[in-house]
Amino acid sequence: QVQLVESGGGLVQAGGSLRLSCAASGRTFSRYHMGWFRQAPGKEREFVGGISPSGISTYYTDSVKGRFTISRDNAKNTVYLQMNSLKPEDTAVYYCAATMTMRTYSARDYNAWGQGTQVTVSS
Repeated sequence: QVQLVESGGGLVQAGGSLRLSCAASGRTFSRYHMGWFRQAPGKEREFVGGISPSGISTYYTDSVKGRFTISRDNAKNTVYLQMNSLKPEDTAVYYCAATMTMRTYSARDYNAWGQGTQVTVSS
């Protein structure tokens, strides 16, 4: 099973940008669909976006469309989340996750998770 480690979180002003990285261990990374989730205090974990194993297909929740971009580099076993035009409501712990299920928005379908990285957007 793949193991995941996120990095790149931090404090940023509204309107700013951050790029999160998720490094995966194992030789099977390129077989996994990858997803990004986030969880704000007192709220349920929320799907942000996902990417197919090849990287050709990406999909996002409506609130981040046009602002966030997911990409991956299978040679580096890494998936990225580029976040632009950040808003205070984007403040959350961000998690990457792996699944063999195609194009799923449900956290229950993901069976490997990173430890999370905090993103704080100040107004």
